[in-house]
Amino acid sequence: MQGLLRMNSVPNFLSPDLTDSRLSRQASYKMLIDGKSVAAASGKEVQRHSPGHAGKLVGSWPEAGAEDLDRAIAAARRAFDQGPWPRMSSAERSRIMFRVAELILARVDEIALVESLEVGKPIAQARGEIEYCADLWSYAAGQVRGMHGDSHNDIGDNRLGLVLREPVGVVGIITPWNFPFIIASERVPWAIGAGCTVVLKPSELTSGTSILMAEIARDAGVPDGVFNVVTGYGAAAGQPLAEDPRTDMVAFTGSVRVGTQLAELAARQVKRVGLELGGKGPQIVFADADLDAAADGVAYGVYHNAGQCCISGSRLIVHEDVREALLERVLAISRKIPFGDPLNERTRFGPMISPAHLEKVDAYVRAGEAAGAELLTGGAAQSEKGLYYQPTVFQGVRPDMSIAREEIFGPVLSTLGFRHADEAVAMANDSEFGLSATVWSTNLENAMQTIRRVRAGRCWVNSVIDGTPELPVGGYKKSGLGRELGRYGFDEYSQIKGIHVTLGKPQRWFEG
Repeated sequence: MQGLLRMNSVPNFLSPDLTDSRLSRQASYKMLIDGKSVAAASGKEVQRHSPGHAGKLVGSWPEAGAEDLDRAIAAARRAFDQGPWPRMSSAERSRIMFRVAELILARVDEIALVESLEVGKPIAQARGEIEYCADLWSYAAGQVRGMHGDSHNDIGDNRLGLVLREPVGVVGIITPWNFPFIIASERVPWAIGAGCTVVLKPSELTSGTSILMAEIARDAGVPDGVFNVVTGYGAAAGQPLAEDPRTDMVAFTGSVRVGTQLAELAARQVKRVGLELGGKGPQIVFADADLDAAADGVAYGVYHNAGQCCISGSRLIVHEDVREALLERVLAISRKIPFGDPLNERTRFGPMISPAHLEKVDAYVRAGEAAGAELLTGGAAQSEKGLYYQPTVFQGVRPDMSIAREEIFGPVLSTLGFRHADEAVAMANDSEFGLSATVWSTNLENAMQTIRRVRAGRCWVNSVIDGTPELPVGGYKKSGLGRELGRYGFDEYSQIKGIHVTLGKPQRWFEG
């Protein structure tokens, strides 16, 4: 860490208070399998230290092994094949899911504190995220009663066609460390709302809130075995969800490398896969944009969650006529934005998730400098009291540089210029990723014609990292497969069955 502290501290850094009484919380969690809170069969545990508070211990949870995964998958399989959940009316499932949303809202402050301590995200941001998750559960609960199939009454006088929607079965859901409560809430309600059962495996770094979610669901009336949580490391606790023949689907959010590996394992059984993987989101700013609004959005897009966000707007593609004026505004925000202590209500972004990740972010910054990009601000770790990295902005970036092509997953903005809309679209699409994109323009026709040409699944016009349960999310290209949220989210967790019904006496094939 000491070797990364290359620059003097800046006045906007909010140093962590290591005497804060909230840091005395050292929660010990158990997994939830078949409705019961259990330790790992081995007795082993994973300990989590706060990334924002000099590594203070804030939680521990079981380190699951093969025996634990076997129990969890068996419980989910039994709950699906024999239990009441898939056979309940949609009204019954909806009522229970609404109750989950109510219980989440009742415990917002508690869950937000856990999220802040484990992930390092600002407490105010965490609080807003938990409230949003309650809305995700409520929306899914309401949509459950609207799921339906189809009928075809015009395929012949003596024929009737029915299309039935059925749950896909047992779903393994693997979530990352950056938004553990949100990403689980974007998947679990849609999966169980469709009638599936779930084994959720959160990141070994941030498992506490996922366990709390499952306990809340149990308290709300979700039957035993429908929502199970196993904790631990990927090879032992995540990979079996793709390999085990008793699971019908695996949904993964994380890196392209791991997602590809899981998809290969699932393909051996022709198992359904849902993937939300990496991103390198472009923010295209035209000369007619509201530059004050765009600068604020650009800063938010790259610094939200300390840049540890798959939909981060980390590529600024700006018209040359306003590049200098926009960068002045972005730099002013970058040098004033309060960052640091996650427990400070003023903080806008906190630490990196781990020492290894901090070093990775710094390595990208050094590579950018070595390739000839101009570092305008930031570019160093900030404090030995936590894993903090300064807001960092580059200009003079070429499209072939690693900082323009690879997902840094940190508070690092790479700036490229353009003259014509076609050039901006070409740069935006010149990526193996296609998860998110933004266009800033006061000309709605220009903005819409541009965003329609960008190959990304989650897009904004004159905003960034905005979300609502009604709109689907997902990626193009190596950013993933499938869609979550909205009414389309239920399609991910549904099987569609066609039934051909013959009415009356059928015509004989063979008259003997």
